[in-house]
Amino acid sequence: MKNNKKELLPEQREELLRILKERFEKNMNRHQGLEWTKVLAKLEANAEKLWALDDMEISGGEPDVVGYDQESGEYIFYDCSAESPKGRRSVCYDAEALESRKEHKPKNSALEMAAAMGIEILTEEEYRKLQQFGKFDTKTSSWIQTPAAIRKLGGALFADYRYGTIFVYHNGAESYYAARGFRGSLKV
Repeated sequence: MKNNKKELLPEQREELLRILKERFEKNMNRHQGLEWTKVLAKLEANAEKLWALDDMEISGGEPDVVGYDQESGEYIFYDCSAESPKGRRSVCYDAEALESRKEHKPKNSALEMAAAMGIEILTEEEYRKLQQFGKFDTKTSSWIQTPAAIRKLGGALFADYRYGTIFVYHNGAESYYAARGFRGSLKV
């Protein structure tokens, strides 16, 4: 059980840091040249970011470091679960799409869930970068950030990996499927 201050309890914090360290060490191809001790120092100094990473973990995202932003001095985490996170599927794209459904509404939308978690959904560029580290979404798909011009016309973009290729498609933003969720990114 989390408290309401967006700060993990000490035992939750330690468990999350253990999981993140283990994942970091197991997947060095995602963050060559980066050191866990430096990542850990950033994490320990950012309780609210730990909260967001815990939300990513709890919902099945398996967050891991995928880079370092030289300009901001921040480490970049993406959801690295093999398939779109289980706890974030069956959602439409955004609040407007959710509101537009008259019946059979999903429980939430990707953009609102991401905002509540304190993360951003991946852009197409970030999604393509993720795919350099392995094969992700071979059975599922993930909503990705959609350009305003497409969204204004009622559409939204999603991506997956099939036949050795990254596909980016469109759907009505109000659509939702049991095999479609979203992946997030977080800078710490």
